Amino acid sequence: MSDTSRVLITINSRQGEETVEQTLAGQLFRKDKALYLRYEEPGASGNPGSVRTLLKITQEELKVIRHGEVESEQSFRLGSSLPGFYRSPYTRFTLVTHTRELSIRMEGSAGEIFWAYELEVHDAISGQFAVSLTIQEEVNRHDD
Repeated sequence: MSDTSRVLITINSRQGEETVEQTLAGQLFRKDKALYLRYEEPGASGNPGSVRTLLKITQEELKVIRHGEVESEQSFRLGSSLPGFYRSPYTRFTLVTHTRELSIRMEGSAGEIFWAYELEVHDAISGQFAVSLTIQEEVNRHDD
């Protein structure tokens, strides 16, 4: 993998019976012993690129950091309950993720990450989520 690889990301997020799928362009890069995946996603207003998202991927843990219209931080480690937060112009609260499943399979600039968790807000479980994220290296065609 070069310093930064351009990738296509497909995210399937499920909460109960509701499933949302997004396909986004992003950049994948390595720093120290972690992989980082950076992409932009629409915020609550639906404006493209209004939320910048960074995933820090290690063997044991996944961290999701969002900046922009929404600011949040969530960490996922198998079998662990980890603190985080969510802030928007309208509200702010602390949260805890209880990770039930976490699978990270990366090969070069491609891979799959799956995680399932319960989200706790104000000391109460607010929902169960399952997210699968597929990363494919963007193919550049050269007619030399």
